[in-house]
This record gives sequence, C-alpha cells and structure tokens, in this order.
Amino acid sequence: MEAPAARPWIDAMQLALVEARACLATGDVPVGAVVVDADGRVVARGRNEREARQDPTAHAEVLALRAAAAATGDWHLTDHTLVVTLEPCVMCAGAVLAARVPRVVFGAWDPKAGATGSVYDVARDRRLPHRSEVVGGVLEAPCAAVLDEFFGARR
Repeated sequence: MEAPAARPWIDAMQLALVEARACLATGDVPVGAVVVDADGRVVARGRNEREARQDPTAHAEVLALRAAAAATGDWHLTDHTLVVTLEPCVMCAGAVLAARVPRVVFGAWDPKAGATGSVYDVARDRRLPHRSEVVGGVLEAPCAAVLDEFFGARR
C-alpha cells in the first residue's frame, strides 16, 4: 500500500510506467516520465532515448521537461510536477531545478546514481538557489520490476 502522500501521484506514475515500457523497443533503460500541471493534467511525457538518439542527455526527465516547456510556452515550470519511474540522476535533478519544478515524484530509488535522496540530494540542497519537494517510492515495486527485468535479461 502506498503512503498517503503518494496517492495523488499514482495515475501519473502509471502513465510514466507506460513510457518506461516503451523504452524496451529501442533497448533504452526503461525509465519514463510525465509532467503534470497544478490540476493534475499531463502536459508532457518522456522516456529514455539515449540509445535511440545516441544522445547522452536524452534521459526521460530531460525530454519530458523540454516537451513541457514547449507545450506551455514557458521554461519556468513553477506550477508543475515531474513524475518519473526512477530517482533522477544529478543531471536530471539539475534540470528540475533549472526549470523551477517545485515537486519531483519518483518510483524506484537509485542507490548507484540517485540525486534526490539516495547518493546525493541535489533537489533539496540548501546551498543551491532553488529546491524541490521530493516524494519517493510511488509504485516503487512495479517501477523497480521493469528495471530488474531489463537488466536481468542483459546479465
């Protein structure tokens, strides 16, 4: 059962999981992201496309944030939430702060490269000029399962 704070984000996380599973067709690590507005409407989606694009910056979060900025006509995403299946890395946490996203919601923790509470906590670092609220562990088991399946097939 999800924590009470996680309940509003379950539908958005399920959409992010759809995006993550779509990565399997291109051999990308299955991470999906959606950006929702203050009313909970999906503004943009993204999925890892590093392999598909041969672009090291084509992480799900970055692509979703770019799409959200294009859809809203504003790179200031101050009334939006990023929902992603895996804890953001340092690059993606930095992109969240650059876009002024006030909240990050993620599914699976990343004990190797996570930057919103695991290895680093860039999103809440008081030394930086912007910070984001972090809600972790939303639909953690299914988010971790798609990653475990992907990496298990490669071992």
